[in-house]
Amino acid sequence: MTKIIRRGIGERTPGPGSRPPGPRAPGQRAAVSAAVADLNPGALAFVMGTGIVSTALYANGARTASAVLLWVALAGFAVLVPAYGWRLLRRRERFVADFLGPRAFAFLTLAISSNVLASRLAPDGHRAAAAAFLAFGALGWVVLGYGIPLALITTLKRGPSFDQVNGTWFLWAVGSQSVALAAASLARVTSGHVLPVLAVVCWAVGLMQYLLTSAIVLARLLARPVSPEGLMTSVWIFMGAAAIGVLVPVRLIALPPGSAMLSRELLVGSSVVLWSFSSWLIPLLLALGVWRHALRRIPLRYDLGWWNLVFPIGMYAVTTHELGRATGTSWMTSMGRWEIWVAAAFWAVVFAAMAGSRFRPYRPTPSGSAPDTGRIP
Repeated sequence: MTKIIRRGIGERTPGPGSRPPGPRAPGQRAAVSAAVADLNPGALAFVMGTGIVSTALYANGARTASAVLLWVALAGFAVLVPAYGWRLLRRRERFVADFLGPRAFAFLTLAISSNVLASRLAPDGHRAAAAAFLAFGALGWVVLGYGIPLALITTLKRGPSFDQVNGTWFLWAVGSQSVALAAASLARVTSGHVLPVLAVVCWAVGLMQYLLTSAIVLARLLARPVSPEGLMTSVWIFMGAAAIGVLVPVRLIALPPGSAMLSRELLVGSSVVLWSFSSWLIPLLLALGVWRHALRRIPLRYDLGWWNLVFPIGMYAVTTHELGRATGTSWMTSMGRWEIWVAAAFWAVVFAAMAGSRFRPYRPTPSGSAPDTGRIP
């Protein structure tokens, strides 16, 4: 878990011939304290990816595997959320610096991961726990969803460069969609009109935020040079943000007629449009990955950014499966089943890489490259 919470940005480690600053190496407690002090704002992407793959496996009938991943996600949430609080209290200057920087939207993983867990727990019958996670996620969404844009707009400490725009900015839209997803999932197992209305409103807000962010990020990608070292895995959130916009109306379709405020035809039509666009994005993103790693020979090495791939892949898989079932499209349902196993296999590979990286000797970052910071330049 230490590898998850380490920042991995701008780290400098003494060379082979250098000496540690103190008379002896720090103990385990000091190492954990240092790791928490450098906690990545997007560390809870691990919980997001694990939670959505657990949801996908549950939808595919693999209940045991789904339960295992659910417990892994809950354990990660239980460790990382207090770590965020500790860093805010004890390392406030670093925390504020990240909050006012280009990676600020990564803090929304705190709210998104909670809402993803709520959407997973609801169909399993854990309504009280799902409601608690939804309440926490909705509160985080309100505070961060307004706080981050306000901080970025009003602060004078950040550079004016357009290069600061990056793929993590799509988490602004994913945050709204995650509240909608949790509310829609819980509405299917409870009564009342509050949750369906909340789901529809947050879904609509998320769609507008997605369109606005897409325009900004695409303008950045097309108008400014993009180096292979700087093209990060966070651009996959572009696809994941569209995919989660499909899953929300699919969950709303199952509610009683009239409770979702929107007609079934509108919900299905919107889902098909967003699913088609997210499908179109996949070859483009794969081609960018080939350009970066095969043609420009940027080495494949684990960092936190790999969880930015797990979440979109898992979300697209469960979206395809559930949209196929909702529309009675058998080929889409079958394709979704295969995609779910692909997502589970990819999760296992990334998890193994994360675990193996703990035993990998540190190698200084080559000049001009860096671990995945979420930046695009």
